[in-house]
Amino acid sequence: MTYSVTLPDIGMFEAWRAAARTAIGHRIAPVDIDWTGNSASLFEAQSLPDEPGLHQAHVPPAFIKLAGSVIWHSAPERLSLLYQALWQLDRRQGDPLSHADPLGHRLNLMAKSVRRDIHKMHAFVRFRELPAEGRRRFAAWFEPEHATLIPGSSFFVKRFADMDWMIATPRLTARFDNGRLSFCPGGVRPDLPEDASETLWATYFANIFNPARIKLDAMRSEMPKKYWKNLPETQLIPDMLRDAQARVERMQEAAATAPRPGAAAVSTRYRATMPQSPELPATLEEACEGALQCRRCGLCEPATQTVWGEGPPTASLMMVGEQPGDREDLEGRPFVGPAGQILRAAAREAGVDPEQTWLTNAVKHFKFTPRGKLRLHQSPNRQEIQHCRWWLGLELAFIQPRMVLALGASAAYALTGNSAPMAGRRGQVESTMHGGSVLISWHPSYILRVKDPAERAKALAELTEDIGTAWKASRISSA
Repeated sequence: MTYSVTLPDIGMFEAWRAAARTAIGHRIAPVDIDWTGNSASLFEAQSLPDEPGLHQAHVPPAFIKLAGSVIWHSAPERLSLLYQALWQLDRRQGDPLSHADPLGHRLNLMAKSVRRDIHKMHAFVRFRELPAEGRRRFAAWFEPEHATLIPGSSFFVKRFADMDWMIATPRLTARFDNGRLSFCPGGVRPDLPEDASETLWATYFANIFNPARIKLDAMRSEMPKKYWKNLPETQLIPDMLRDAQARVERMQEAAATAPRPGAAAVSTRYRATMPQSPELPATLEEACEGALQCRRCGLCEPATQTVWGEGPPTASLMMVGEQPGDREDLEGRPFVGPAGQILRAAAREAGVDPEQTWLTNAVKHFKFTPRGKLRLHQSPNRQEIQHCRWWLGLELAFIQPRMVLALGASAAYALTGNSAPMAGRRGQVESTMHGGSVLISWHPSYILRVKDPAERAKALAELTEDIGTAWKASRISSA
């Protein structure tokens, strides 16, 4: 008996998993299933049973990941190959996940081709702006080799969340409207308007084109010619290639002159002129002004600005975090990002007005690693904390809080010089290097990273308790 399966373009992977689970549950052999939905004997073929079978197959997560890529391949046999791999895994016949297995090798090559196609879509989709009122609207036409629009669209959702856009392909069209992604059938290339930004991009592309580094095979490998017709910059490539040799000769004739003696040391001399040990400020305002010009370590170079503390200059409680985050670096204020929202909410839950405390960080500049358009947080090292401890000491001297709450390991180390783990110190009162008392607690960003809901709730409750304890201690001491 032959079974015929037809899968939808939208939700294909989920539909295939459900159909494969039913088929394997009834132990239907791979040769008895037509996954194309176009069985030659339509009168003999029938649909899969409605009820699940008694048998349950157990497969490793690696198979689900592999199938999640192969499912988008354009080869019609991909579905039957995946089910054949599932059948073999269930019966423990060979290793269809390994490159050493013929079936596994074929499936892995198909998955690699899909991943490469998604990468090409991310690189070669060119949007054109459409007339619109309100949110800006853009549209693009792309012709992928495989059905990669659905898995590839999440990239554009994250990168262009502030605008509406459409990506049309021959098979499907993706639409992102008012923050919602949807898919509908594709078709022929839409009539897209001219975009002035394409001229600007082409000019930029022509100016960064280096004829001395031309490798045609490598260029065609990274930018296959099948994508050229939809890329504005590729129309310039033939003329630039024809002029490449002449441009190389002109570059050689206009070779760079030797730098003047000592030019490489300009930056070093400039840094040497900066005050490494500035005079002691007389007021809190002078300390803030000095911190804005700080060059005591290299963190000032990539950061947007110094983030100084904030709050009443007579605050009885000072809360010290690790360093500014992305939002804090852009706004120039401490604890305004996601971690800051956690901290402020916990303070209010503890009956403490965060605006009546002094909020600051052990390190005053944002340390990060760039990842595309994102800036990923990096913890400051001991040397950076020690460089910035001078500014923290000034804040303590001018604010003179009755109690300090150290949020996280970096703040605890900056205040106490003790780098012991947090687990045994949280909730304990220690002495600061400046002669005061400090209560050790969790940093709110730690709570954001905890995945287990119960553990997250426990850590949040402990932070709330510590804020309340520190506030009461500061009020008693000041009374």
